[in-house]
Amino acid sequence: MNIIIVSDRLARSRTICLGRRDMTLLVAVVLGGMVLFAFLFSYLILFHLGDVRIPFVQHLILSAHQAEAEKNRLYLQQSLNAMAIKVGEMQAQMLRLDALGERLARMAGVRQEEFQFDRKPGQGGNPSSLPAHPVSLGEFAAEIEKLSRQLDDRAERLAVMESALSRERVRQSALPSAPPVPGGFFTSNFGWRIDPFTGLRALHEGVDFMAPIGAPILAAAGGIVVYSDYHPGYGNMIEIDHGNGLVSRYAHASKRLVKEGDVVLRGQKIGEVGNTGRSTGPHLHFEVLNRGVPQNPTRYLQPAG
Repeated sequence: MNIIIVSDRLARSRTICLGRRDMTLLVAVVLGGMVLFAFLFSYLILFHLGDVRIPFVQHLILSAHQAEAEKNRLYLQQSLNAMAIKVGEMQAQMLRLDALGERLARMAGVRQEEFQFDRKPGQGGNPSSLPAHPVSLGEFAAEIEKLSRQLDDRAERLAVMESALSRERVRQSALPSAPPVPGGFFTSNFGWRIDPFTGLRALHEGVDFMAPIGAPILAAAGGIVVYSDYHPGYGNMIEIDHGNGLVSRYAHASKRLVKEGDVVLRGQKIGEVGNTGRSTGPHLHFEVLNRGVPQNPTRYLQPAG
């Protein structure tokens, strides 16, 4: 590249020849100078001209501050919106857990006053010797996420417990454990005894409840009626199949209020006490059979009340 310099002060023009290396160096110097100027200009504006009352400079600084503040505001608003959504989800989860906890307490037979899910748990303690510090936005978001995971875990555990309690409740409801006569008491237990008709030693395959004629006979558990008819020895007799090979038998009734094939519930009235069949007086003969083998009913029966 040739640069020709012409001037009135010079007797003749001068020519400067620049090679490729010289041009590269010149361009580098020019660009470096521009970068250095821009850096010095920015430095002066940011650190030395803040108090200078130049409208243009003040406008640049104010615009930069406003842009940064708006960026921070948008970030904070987005973070708060995300946390608000998470808190709303956690509140809904807490309502479900409270309802589930109340159901579990009822299923487990826990008194309501022992677990009051609508009250906050008590907290307290002496201040720590370590210095306290404000919670940052990141720490707060991390705590919310941690609490959300804990709520999900507790919900899964409680759901498993509810399922297990439900299965146990169904199993217990199928056991003939409810007293078949309200307020009745035994007059003859299960086992060997002297037969009141023959005077011989014989096995008594159930228990006898003393009760007046007409007293209600209640199903000891839910099930299906598989027999409801008159029997020569048992008189008016009802049998209920509770599943898993368990059958309960009610004998000597004066009235039968259910028929074969009926589905009965635990505690449902199925007949009335009487003195029919091979009986010496008004009472209910109650048996429990496991796959046809007589069992001691007292092992199943729960105390009345």
